[in-house]
Amino acid sequence: MSLFTPLLWILLIAPLIVIACFKTEKINWKYLVFFILYFLADVFLQASGKQLIDLDLKFNWSGKILSLILGLIIIFSVSKEERIKIGFTSKTNSPASLKFGLLVFFGFTFFDIIFKLILFPKGNAFDLETFLFQATMPGLTEEILFRGISLWLLDKAFAPTWNYRGIKFGWAFVIVTVLFGVSHGAVLDQDLHLKFDIITMVYLTLISSLSVGILRQFSGNLIYSILGHNTINLINAVIRIL
Repeated sequence: MSLFTPLLWILLIAPLIVIACFKTEKINWKYLVFFILYFLADVFLQASGKQLIDLDLKFNWSGKILSLILGLIIIFSVSKEERIKIGFTSKTNSPASLKFGLLVFFGFTFFDIIFKLILFPKGNAFDLETFLFQATMPGLTEEILFRGISLWLLDKAFAPTWNYRGIKFGWAFVIVTVLFGVSHGAVLDQDLHLKFDIITMVYLTLISSLSVGILRQFSGNLIYSILGHNTINLINAVIRIL
């Protein structure tokens, strides 16, 4: 992946950011800039991980570890109150809110399983590293990146004004949900050739990203979204070896 790829992702979600700017009464530009800088720094670290620390493994463990370190540095550099807003807390929202978030997530995940059982290629050999990686790193680092720090920064830039079942939503939720899908479906290779998978982008945005995002919002912490994210990844791995 070219290091220009995250700039492409920011460019692709730029229309949403522009709409958010027009729809928000008072924009905190400082936090919008912080979001862009943090997001680019995190993705650059992940992309450069194997070059910086070569662990001689199949997956990019080193890039994910560097991403995790950056995220934790930021989380522990802010106040306890702000850490709670990021979702770095053991507390949850009300039992009713948590139940709703879980029901939505499991409903989407059930559809996801059926869809992938029909369409996913199968017959891959079991690989222990694949299962260990998918059960830990993607959910841990990507949830901190997307639905943790990025959502927190964008909520500060564009104050949420929508309310559903007592939970506040705003343009930050929309931007982060779409950005997750975009980051999995568009890439520039080292020769700057664009690989653009619109089906992956739309599916991940509307199914995986949306369901995990709703779980994050209604649970009130990152623990549930991390577990949900890794559950989806493990399901993908299992289906591929059936």
